[in-house]
Amino acid sequence: MLDVMDSPTRSTLSQTLLQEVQMLANQFQQTFGRMPSFMEVCGSHTMALARTGVKKALEGYVRLISGPGCPVCVTDQVTIDAMISLTDGSDRIICTFGDMMRVPGSYGTLMQAKTEGKDVRVVYSPVDAVRIAEQHPHQEVIFLGIGFETTIPILAAAIKEAEEKQVHNFSMWMSTKLVEPILRQLLHEREVSLDGFLLPGHVSMVMGRAHFEFLATEYNMPAVISGFEALHMLSAIRHLLMLALKQHAIVLNDYKSVVTEQGSVQAKYWMNHYFTLCDEAWRGIGVISQSGMDFKKEYDRFNAKVKFSVLTREPRRTKCRCGEVIRGLIDPPQCALFGKACTPLQPIGPCMVSSEGSCAAYYQYMREE
Repeated sequence: MLDVMDSPTRSTLSQTLLQEVQMLANQFQQTFGRMPSFMEVCGSHTMALARTGVKKALEGYVRLISGPGCPVCVTDQVTIDAMISLTDGSDRIICTFGDMMRVPGSYGTLMQAKTEGKDVRVVYSPVDAVRIAEQHPHQEVIFLGIGFETTIPILAAAIKEAEEKQVHNFSMWMSTKLVEPILRQLLHEREVSLDGFLLPGHVSMVMGRAHFEFLATEYNMPAVISGFEALHMLSAIRHLLMLALKQHAIVLNDYKSVVTEQGSVQAKYWMNHYFTLCDEAWRGIGVISQSGMDFKKEYDRFNAKVKFSVLTREPRRTKCRCGEVIRGLIDPPQCALFGKACTPLQPIGPCMVSSEGSCAAYYQYMREE
């Protein structure tokens, strides 16, 4: 049964949808002799599926596989180490989102650097970091820019503000990721057998439904864009099952109140105004060509990688299997460290730290007591 319902009417709708999904899943198993497998690309979906009880309710009916859609989890170890090394310089203020503070680097965390006296601050928006730079004109303020298409326009907004206000002591260390290249990589490698993708509503709000049309036309893979409430996700999974049963590959927008066909023209304009495509390294996957965005040359004055040099040592190897978790190869409990050496209080890998991490979701909502 679903755990989180906010009204009797919505509860009844959710239970009805749940029963329809279970019935369709049974039909799929009778037809194809196996459970259907869908990947939720986004870490927000991973956490929402666990928190609302949808994932637990569909155990034995549908295999929901967590994908590489959490920005903290897919940031590779060398980049994490470099970001922590940035704190070593004098007269620097490092600004970041809260999730990054406890992500283990090879030799420490941003939180440890802060306790050692380094000026590391959590902000709710990159624009807040620009304001800190205005308040401290004799110090360099560096924002750690991670995120997917949902965040990149917000990073652009901060650069726009710094440019308009002529704030010269503000820069970003960019390590952004794009959804399309990683989906293509997963489909090329075929390490995981999938029957469809649950696509993130917020990324689709920026990029538009049409952006994901390649999944159907080039890979014959069904996909459904979904919101983040239990009703949204159950509805999208029902559509995925119906498409999989018919062996019909289309990209369906099941979140039309938010997502349009072409997405946000303004957000895409500002993304492409300041940034350009670049190769990016993904944790546990390696470098994927043109899978991220970095500063255009004419905006190098805001590029922390150009303004500052950092020295990092060879990344420390651990038994952490986050790289396999975000590729959908294993579920978190299959990692020997899960719930033992690696817990939310003492995380070994980023998937246990992040509020969108698969290991954190499993530990909090799916773990057997």
